[in-house]
Amino acid sequence: MSETDSSIDELHELLSILQHVDVGLVMLDLDCNILLWNSFMENHSGMGRADVDGKSLFELFPNISREWFSKKIDAVAHLNSRSFSVWKQRPFLMKFQSYRPITSRSEWMYQNVTIFPIVSLRGTVDKVCLMIYDVTDMALREQNIQTANQQLEELSKVDGLTQLLNRRAWEELLSIEYKRLLRSQATSTLVMLDIDHFKRVNDNYGHQAGDEIIRMVSKQLRQQKRDSDIAGRYGGEEFGVILPDTNGQGGIVFCERLRKAIESTVVEYDGKPIPVTVSLGLAEVSFDSDTHIKWLQHSDEALYASKENGRNRCTLSEK
Repeated sequence: MSETDSSIDELHELLSILQHVDVGLVMLDLDCNILLWNSFMENHSGMGRADVDGKSLFELFPNISREWFSKKIDAVAHLNSRSFSVWKQRPFLMKFQSYRPITSRSEWMYQNVTIFPIVSLRGTVDKVCLMIYDVTDMALREQNIQTANQQLEELSKVDGLTQLLNRRAWEELLSIEYKRLLRSQATSTLVMLDIDHFKRVNDNYGHQAGDEIIRMVSKQLRQQKRDSDIAGRYGGEEFGVILPDTNGQGGIVFCERLRKAIESTVVEYDGKPIPVTVSLGLAEVSFDSDTHIKWLQHSDEALYASKENGRNRCTLSEK
């Protein structure tokens, strides 16, 4: 076999490999006209080599940003270095349907793309090659992990019994709200409420009955508050509510509405009706401290006054 025949055989073998690798290969001139298009590209685009040969990439794939991609090509050619595009920046270069739509749960193929220069025998770069990798499975796995982490983060902030914020998460938001108010000097009201004679309920009816009462109170709280209000379970049978942009009198209106709604709702447990009332204390924000602690103390003191004065009432702090 002559040296020429050997070279032709090697070239044929190389082209055969390029045609069958499970990676998209596209050769372009510097005007982004297509010179090579392997089987991966045929299978996923639905276009054969005869359909794309010499055609502009932008005409065949109008979703590709001409400005962005042309800058990529220019940089590769002038710097004689590779360039990359990953799915986190752009989900795909070419909008190919996922060929595993049932198992992948994605309609489109996520892609990583490498663009590298092709240097001629003269030492100049007049062509580039794209390598397009199907990374759909990897992208979906990472997205699923991120979603799971976000869900775990949310769950770590939620009280399981009431579906309100737990104490740590709620007090963290209280601290943030107080710092915002220090800067803006806006008004806001803090409400603390406690279920009346809750220990007596647990002693007489059992802890499961107590849990039903806590669920009812938290449900009424979610129904009565505004979307902008921040409610949480502070501990045991005690709850807290931040009422942004609300003065003390506005807070009284909210508390009375909530108190009456709870009082009118009778919890039945084991066939027995259990009347429920709550005591509430509220304090309009005052800027006498660098932290939210005194604001919380003022509303707690008002709550204590409600209990001392007969319960099932609300009290506005005068501090």
